[in-house]
Amino acid sequence: MFKMSWKITVGKFILGMIESVEVVHSVELLSDTASIILPATAYNAALDIESKIKRGDTVTIQLGYDDNLVTEFEGYLESIQTDDGSLKLQCEDGLFQYRKSLDNVELKNVTVSDVLNHVNKAIGDFSLSCDYDFKYDKFVINNATGYDVLKKIQEEAKPNIYLKGTVLHVHPQYSEIFGKAAYDFAVNIESEELKYKRADERKVLVTMEYTGKDGKTQKIEFGDTGGERVDKNSGTTDIKSIMLQAKQEYVSRVYEGYEGTFTGWLIPYCDAGYKASIRDKEYPVKDGTYYVLEVKTVFSKAGGVRTIKIGKKIS
Repeated sequence: MFKMSWKITVGKFILGMIESVEVVHSVELLSDTASIILPATAYNAALDIESKIKRGDTVTIQLGYDDNLVTEFEGYLESIQTDDGSLKLQCEDGLFQYRKSLDNVELKNVTVSDVLNHVNKAIGDFSLSCDYDFKYDKFVINNATGYDVLKKIQEEAKPNIYLKGTVLHVHPQYSEIFGKAAYDFAVNIESEELKYKRADERKVLVTMEYTGKDGKTQKIEFGDTGGERVDKNSGTTDIKSIMLQAKQEYVSRVYEGYEGTFTGWLIPYCDAGYKASIRDKEYPVKDGTYYVLEVKTVFSKAGGVRTIKIGKKIS
């Protein structure tokens, strides 16, 4: 039987007790997050931790079996919560550094890269790697943080946004593969909520709504009628960019293969942006490799599991 092992550091303080840890990595959300809950039975001792740590402290979470640890999360302490009778440390990845207020400004006729470079210059010593070139006639920053601006762009264009070192990366989902993991229904899938569909069963109509240069609301549609409707808002008036957003949304939803989630253990390691192969020896025709949209890792002394949300089939 495996021994559950961990090492969690907050600032210069190493936690000696935990009740549970949850780490969420997602290409659909702006930030990766982690929640660390300390045991209620040690609440008085836990309160003393508040004198040793503070918001903005660096956080490293390492988890594993039999003292073989893997770094699951690196980021910052975003808040300390005590209102539910226990002590919860809420953490956020490197984009926490963008939670700084910006001066109010109205940027006109700018590309998304122009906006992001403006934010980077205001926040600190960060550079940019961005694959998007769509334009805004006007981009208003009003009583906002750098994080707010990133969130607006992430919600509108659905890119994968992450910070690597001092470089802010903004790339389309599915354009980067960060690693791979292999799963087999008979070996390392504990439970699943997966549904297999053919491509012709996935009718999707994407409607992009935007404000035209005349100030009136406009719509662009792409896809198939008679099925699922997906309504999105776009912050740009550039028709080429809006169509690209609509096509990306459509392609991510129309494919033959599984959709949904499944749960495995800490081994193998899997992360958002990975490709995950799924094997079913009883139905080999359904074997395939999928893009991983999100991984939720839950860890305690009782065990560790990963719940993996897959996107479209890539091979």
